[in-house]
Order: sequence, then structure tokens, then C-alpha cells
Amino acid sequence: MGNIFVVLTPLVHGLVKLVAGLTPQTIEIEPGTTMNIWVPKEIVTKKDGNIVYIPPTKPAVVLLHAFAMDGILTWFLQVLALSREYSVYVPDLLFFGGSITNKNKRSASFQAEFVAKGLGKLQVEKLTLVGLSYGGMVGFKMAKLYPDLVKSFVASATVIELTESISIDAYKRLGLSTWSDLLMPTTVEGLEMMFSVGLHKLPWIPKFIYRDFLEVMFNNRKERNELLEELVVPDEEAMDTNYSQMIYMLWGDDDKIFLPDLARTMKMHLGEIATLDWVKDAGHLVPLEKPFSYNERLKRFLERVTKD
Repeated sequence: MGNIFVVLTPLVHGLVKLVAGLTPQTIEIEPGTTMNIWVPKEIVTKKDGNIVYIPPTKPAVVLLHAFAMDGILTWFLQVLALSREYSVYVPDLLFFGGSITNKNKRSASFQAEFVAKGLGKLQVEKLTLVGLSYGGMVGFKMAKLYPDLVKSFVASATVIELTESISIDAYKRLGLSTWSDLLMPTTVEGLEMMFSVGLHKLPWIPKFIYRDFLEVMFNNRKERNELLEELVVPDEEAMDTNYSQMIYMLWGDDDKIFLPDLARTMKMHLGEIATLDWVKDAGHLVPLEKPFSYNERLKRFLERVTKD
């Protein structure tokens, strides 16, 4: 029997192409660094036999994925929900999907720079970011570094900066030594724990599905472990919380990784630019676990910030 995800992934990609009208593109950011990104097919054209990109015709929304999967598998249901009214872009962050670099930089700031440069090559000048978990941390960096590009930001199950104190608290609660213990599992039992922590309620899943997921979703292990090591910063080196964008914090009310109290503290530090909303009976992977409730709230925010 073959790997189920080897079979399912092309089906998901086919639906994204057929229903949402997105197409995958490979963008060379610079020699040795390439981005895989799904883009609206209408922005892709040809001139003198070469592919060129035109600015989006609808408000641009960029979806940044979490650490467990690539972009399109993380955001599949949101892409289908948003693509009619928005120009949706779904990049794979470095060392996920088809995105790769030969540089030895591993910081969230470098990921943010990578995404911004790729979007620049695609002629995107203004956008709303939506970031989940690791993608949210990259999103906070993008919002800080590129305020003219990032107009507004939806942050889900994430932190502004993954500090040592936040990490130590999570390690104690979850029985970890490092973030890699949770996010880079090597066994079926480790993967089952990751999803148990990530969801409000873990459904019964056959063991072979865990084995298949483990086989195909955790490549570039060395580089991804380095990303996690680089992500944790001393408390005194954390970024300030002054942002120019509207920030919508959309959380599962049973997030076991970044607890609701942490979300409330972040909201307090961000001040009046931020609003905090909850999806009931949802965990850390809130867009996957409660997609309809999540999408309803996301659409309301996007309508508000893109109407002008």
C-alpha cells in the first residue's frame, strides 16, 4: 500500500487549481534561494516567451503556515473560502515544501525578508498577512520590518517573540526539553503527541496515517531543527510591541501551547491596535480544527480592513 499523503496531495493541489484558481510558481529570490508559492493564476502572464507577473486585481491576502505542514496543506480550506474575493498568496517558508536556500541564516527575520522579497517579485505592494503559530512569528517580523507592505495582520496561536521564559513555561507544562521534541517527531507516538497538544480534541486516527505523515512531512530535519533553535531569544532581546498595523488576534480557546492568558497579555501589550477573538472548542491548530468558525471571523476582519 502506498503513502496516503502521496496520493492526497495531488488531489488537494488539483482542487486548489480548479476551484480556487491558484497556481504554483517557483521564484528565484537570489542565486541559491528559491520560493515555492501558490498565486492567483490571473497574475501570471507571458511576455516574449518569459513568465511575468502583474499586480493583483483584488486585495492581497498572504497566508503563512505553521511548523507541521507546508503552506497549501495548512491553509487549504481558507484558500477555498477566500479566493473569490481576494488575491490569495500561499508561500512555503524556507525548508518547507519547495522553498530552499543555501544560506546558513535561520532566523524569523530572515524568513520575513525572504517572503517580502518574493512578494516584491510578484508585484504585491500592499497586503493583509494571516499567520498561524510559526507563520505568525514570521508575520510579526514582517509587520515590523515592512510596514509599508503589511497593511494589517491576523495572528493566530502565536507570539510576537518566542522568548526563553515563554519556552521554559511550555516545556514544563508539556514535558519537553526543546521545541524540537514536540515539532520534529521521529516516531508515531511523538507525532500523535504533537497533534494531541495541537488540537482541542484528537480524533481517532489509524496508525498507518501517522506513519505516512511522518514519512513525507518532515524533510530538511537538520535545517528545521536549526530554525527552532534560532527562534528562542533571551527575554531582554525581545522586540518591542509598537506596531502601525491593525492586528486581529484569532485564537482557539483551548490552545495548549500558547495559553489564552498569554494571548490576553499580548493583547494588553499591543494596545488599542489589537483585538482578540476566540474560536470555541478549538486548540492551537484552530484553522484546521474549526475551519468554518475561523473563516467566518477571518472574512469579517478582511472585509473591514480591505473595504477602502
